[in-house]
Amino acid sequence: MSLKKINTILAAAFILFILWFGTEFILSPETTAPGFGLPSWPSGDGGGFLIVKGIRDVVLALVLGILLVTGHRRALGWVLLVEALAAYGDMATVLAHHGSVATALGVHGLTATLMVVNGLLMMRETREVAAAPATPAPQPA
Repeated sequence: MSLKKINTILAAAFILFILWFGTEFILSPETTAPGFGLPSWPSGDGGGFLIVKGIRDVVLALVLGILLVTGHRRALGWVLLVEALAAYGDMATVLAHHGSVATALGVHGLTATLMVVNGLLMMRETREVAAAPATPAPQPA
C-alpha cells in the first residue's frame, strides 16, 4: 500500500472521528462528557462549555476535510501537526483537573500523537513535490 493511500485513510479516519466526537458533544454533552476524562460534571452553566468544545471539534474536522478533498496535501500535513495541539491541550486539561490519567493518555495523548505521525507522514509524502524546481514557463517566440 502506498504512503499516499495510508495517509489518506489515516486523515479520513481522523476527520470522521473528530466530526463524530464533536457532534456528540453538541447534541448530547451529558452522555458524551464522561468519556472526556474529567472527574466531575461542570457546575452551573458550565455545561455550555461542552457544546463549545463540540463546535471546536466540528470546525477542526471540517478544516481537515476541506484540505483533503481539495487535494492540498502539504497544507493538510501542516494542519494535522497544528491541530494535534488541541488534543494535547485536552490531555493536559484532564491531567491538570485530576481526571482520568488513562483517558488523558489513552484517548487524548494517543490521538494527538497519531495526528502528529500522520502529519509528518503527509509532509514526507509531499516533500518531493515541494522540493521539485518549478518548470519554467515557455517564452514567446
